[in-house]
Amino acid sequence: MMDPKEKEIILATKKYAKDDPQKSWFHVITTLALLVGAISLAVSPLPLLARIFVSPIIGLLLVRMFVIYHDFLHKTILKGNKFAQLLFTLYGFYTLNPPSIWKRSHDYHHKHNSKLYTSSIGSFPIVTKEKFSKAKKSERFGYLFVRHPLTIAAGYVFAFTYGMCLLSLIRNPGKHWDSFLALLFHYSMGFMYFYFFGWSGFILAFLVPAIISSAMGSYLFYAQHNFPDTRFRDKANWSYYKAAMESSSYMVMSPIMNWFTGNIGYHHIHHLNALIPFYRLPEVHRSFNLFQENAKKTSLRPKDIIACLRLKVWDPDKGRMLTIREL
Repeated sequence: MMDPKEKEIILATKKYAKDDPQKSWFHVITTLALLVGAISLAVSPLPLLARIFVSPIIGLLLVRMFVIYHDFLHKTILKGNKFAQLLFTLYGFYTLNPPSIWKRSHDYHHKHNSKLYTSSIGSFPIVTKEKFSKAKKSERFGYLFVRHPLTIAAGYVFAFTYGMCLLSLIRNPGKHWDSFLALLFHYSMGFMYFYFFGWSGFILAFLVPAIISSAMGSYLFYAQHNFPDTRFRDKANWSYYKAAMESSSYMVMSPIMNWFTGNIGYHHIHHLNALIPFYRLPEVHRSFNLFQENAKKTSLRPKDIIACLRLKVWDPDKGRMLTIREL
């Protein structure tokens, strides 16, 4: 049962959980316009160096648009809008995030975040030190492979092409038939880039941005719940509030990176109330000292990235994640 004070804090955020359709459409349209403009520059006759410069910006804009898409699937913004439904479905296909598996796995993640033994669906797997020590060699290898920095960096292949699309299609083709459409649409678009704009257009406007956005998306999702101060609990000691405030990070970023990531760094607030639109998260953060003072922080600084990537298994006795060396 939730503590009354915890429930009171969650209820206090309810007034911010209101969509402003005009503002939501403004963010959707401006982000899409910038994305289309950047892609146009990457396939244009501009000097190669200029086009190379634009390529990672496309990747960052894909990240921002994905966070907006993520809010739509939470029914946080533009709820019930048919045009938005079509637009975001196509965007999900373009980025290998078919709506059915993303919503199913992500909704599960929100309900079970940081809960030992059941939190791995829609998230990176977590096992205890004891379970890891008793696992077969092949199971250890598979577990560590999924959490390896290179696997996370290759999110385009492992997290999205395989995990989100191929695996969901193989396991339940009836429920996740749109995974096939996502694969068909995405790679058909890649072929179209190559057919009309050649190798340089395909690489700079399509492939490199897909790799960058997928790597960044994979890392953000990883580090938002796998950081040095995180906590994991068994079912008996778990609560929705603790999962948000103790097991979801506040990733401190510059204003520019907050814009490109759609304020997803305020992840502790997002997990406390997923119905707060992404553009209101900074406002909520400023309005509650609790979210500033009690937040578990990380950042995109190299030192913090390395610290997050070194974490492997949960030790209930020490109450923290362990590195390979500690194991």
